[in-house]
Amino acid sequence: MTQTEYFNTKIPPDMEGYRLDKALAELFPSYSRARLQQWIRDGYVLINAAPWRGKDKVKGGEEVQITAQFEEEVAWQAQVLPLTLLYEDKEVLVVNKPASLVVHPGAGNQDNTLVNALLHHAPELAQLPRAGIVHRIDKDTSGVLVVARSLPAHTHLVAQLQGHEFMREYRAIVTGVLVAGGTVDAAIGRHPTHRTRMAVVENGKSAITHYRVIQRYRAHTLVRVQLETGRTHQIRVHFAYKRYPLLGDSVYGGRLQIPPNSSDTFRETLRTFSRQALHAERLGLIHPSSGEWMQWEAPLPEDMQNLQVALEKDRREHTNEN
Repeated sequence: MTQTEYFNTKIPPDMEGYRLDKALAELFPSYSRARLQQWIRDGYVLINAAPWRGKDKVKGGEEVQITAQFEEEVAWQAQVLPLTLLYEDKEVLVVNKPASLVVHPGAGNQDNTLVNALLHHAPELAQLPRAGIVHRIDKDTSGVLVVARSLPAHTHLVAQLQGHEFMREYRAIVTGVLVAGGTVDAAIGRHPTHRTRMAVVENGKSAITHYRVIQRYRAHTLVRVQLETGRTHQIRVHFAYKRYPLLGDSVYGGRLQIPPNSSDTFRETLRTFSRQALHAERLGLIHPSSGEWMQWEAPLPEDMQNLQVALEKDRREHTNEN
């Protein structure tokens, strides 16, 4: 079954010189570049009311009209899997994703993913791009995530995401003692040599992360993080760039830091925390049909609660606090 949805936007001035397909990939991050290129080839994309080629360069200010053709995305299978819903109605689903759960099926993860669980709960998601998911969180990050349940809702949520209108707040534990909160404004792109990793690079996409200190420990800091943009691995990359990598991050974290004179129990707690200490705690957005601002919170998972308790206990033991 084919469904049609219409998009209208304008190429921003700062994209002058971009190839059309690259510009559209940035403007519509929920769709793969391959899908956008196919729409261009099929004549579904009009620039200033005329068809263009994907390699044509934009100047900025062009009017974009897309007639999007959607087929069932892929033959992803519905599966009966645990699914924790924070909210649902006819337009959106809000999910509390546990750590270790992959969001989308892919190479090496064809089943037992969040999408498989969602398709069992709401089979109509098979007709939507990426099964309705408009933003992702990493496999080993826990927390709140919104899923569109209809094409109009998907269009509305993608536009909010592109306009930086989502409120996304995370709780993280970083290695090192931060003096104060601040902002990291550093572009992110593929690592120049390790292609499976991201890095701060000169020609990357704009990435802005705000953070504030909640609690300092002896060798770590608990922080609250707000995303202004949403690049792949953004929080992990930005804190590693500042030399305060997330505790437990096997990709960007470097060596485990254990404070001197730590108890055996505390050492073991740090060594056995086997994921990045990152939790998507709050999400806020404008509901796509009611226009109401809505906000949800995913409770801190048990492993991060236990980690915080251990860090606080160690801090108190070495500062003589009662």
